Parts: sequence; structure tokens; C-alpha cells
Amino acid sequence: MKIVQGDALEWTRGLEHRGGMFHFRNLMEGTPGTRDNFQLSMGRNDKDFVSPRHRHNFDQFRFQLEGDLDFARNGKMTPGMVGYFPEGAAYGPQTSEATATTIVLQFGGSSGSGYLSRKEVKAGMEALKQHGTFEDGVYRRNEGEPGKRNMDGYEAIWQHANGRPLEYPKPRYPAPIMMDRAHFEWVPASPGVAEKLVGVFTERRASASFQRIEAGATLHALGRGIFVAYRGKGTVAGKGAGVLASTAPPSRFSALLESQLNRWRVSQKRPAFDFAPSTTTATSGPPCGRRSSVARQ
Repeated sequence: MKIVQGDALEWTRGLEHRGGMFHFRNLMEGTPGTRDNFQLSMGRNDKDFVSPRHRHNFDQFRFQLEGDLDFARNGKMTPGMVGYFPEGAAYGPQTSEATATTIVLQFGGSSGSGYLSRKEVKAGMEALKQHGTFEDGVYRRNEGEPGKRNMDGYEAIWQHANGRPLEYPKPRYPAPIMMDRAHFEWVPASPGVAEKLVGVFTERRASASFQRIEAGATLHALGRGIFVAYRGKGTVAGKGAGVLASTAPPSRFSALLESQLNRWRVSQKRPAFDFAPSTTTATSGPPCGRRSSVARQ
């Protein structure tokens, strides 16, 4: 089991093709080039960061840690909310009035289109800069360069990386689905452990839920998934982590103080994490006024 403290990770500039200031901590990632590739990161954007209305050919979960994110007609995410952004569904534009911090899990969806890693996106962007510029989320080719003059920045990068136009899958849902955990009830799961299941999506059964562990109780985690521990303190499989974390199954979360976790399961049919190393990542930060941790199980 490997435990990494999040505050030891560097903040890295990212999403330059969108415009404005955005930094991220790369918490975990899969294998580039596979359909089940994924990336788990903590993102922090300043109020000058603006993302135009766009869509993806991959799925995305978000857990809002601090600050608000406004998606115009699609609603607003406030601290503690979870959002599911399905592949093919347009959303935004995205703005914020102040600095906002979000845990983001991006992964290949049911269409099998896969997911470009941040390194692949960065490499594609640098290559395309030789033939045009990125402005406010749009790639504008130089005069005389072959190809469409103006394109969504990510579309241009994806097309460059794959050598073919990006074809969006038909969205299984027409828009992002934003869930406020305060509107769901805790359901007993085992002695000292309760769960809030807030959503299960598509034929792959990607799901989002919350786990609450009373002080002195233990959560025996089965199956595969990602846990974000945002409140409390405990141990993982008997090893102190300062905050809660998980590792490859079977895993045991033992709470020293009452603790709460957000859990994402990406697939029951083709787990994205079959391609990921067995690691545990614990990260500290200020979500909801408390420390947090993130881990793969």
C-alpha cells in the first residue's frame, strides 16, 4: 500500500487551451491509449478562468470542495455537491466569482471513445501552437493553414492526437446531473456505517455515494472504486494515514473520529481501474473546512 500526502504534490498549470488561470494536483491516472483510461485530480481555478459551453466524449464526476462553479443554464455547484457530466452532453459556459476547488474524475465512457491524459493534451496543444493560437477555449488556425479555421480547443487537440475528427456519442442524458447530498437520507449499511447513494448512471453503472463511519467503526470496502475522505480521521487496513484512505480490495477504513467519504464507482462491467496500479493516495486540503483524502480501491 502506498500513501501519498496531497500537500506534498505540486500545483501544476493546466487547461491553458481554455484561458484564464487553472492549476491542478494529479492524484491518480490510468494507462494512456486505453479505452478505460482515467484521471483523478484536484483542480483550482481563479475567477478569471472561463470555459465556454462545450461537451466531451468521456464521462466526468465532480465533487465541489470550496467555492462555487456556475454553469449558466445547467445550474451551480456549491461545496459538498456532486455532479455527473455525461459524455456527449453540452454544458456551460463555466464561470466563478472567486477561487474554486474541485475533485474531478474523468474517465472513458460507455461509447468506448477513451480519455486523453493531461500529458497527451499538453503535447497536442504544444504541437498545434506551431500552426495557430488558443484563445478563450477556441483554437484558431493561422491564415493559410489547412483545416477548419476555428475549433473548440479540446476538439482540435483530440483530432491531432487521434488523426481523425472527434465524433461525439449521443448523450445518454441531455445535461449534467447535479446532486446535493443534503437532500438524501443516510441508510444503515453495517454496524456504525451508513450510506447515501445519490446516483447510478448508464449501462456501466457508474455511481456516486457517500459513506459515514462512526468513531470506532470500520467500513469493509468491497469491489473497486475511488474514495474521497473529506471529514474525520482514521486508518486504512490498519495503517495510519492521518486521514482516511483506501487501497486495493479488500480494504478496511477504521474511523478514529466520525468520518465521511465520497465514493465513485466507474464500472461494474469493465472497471477503469483494471489498468491502474494498486495505490492509495491521501491528500490534505480545506474542503468543507476539513482535511480530505483521495484513494483508489
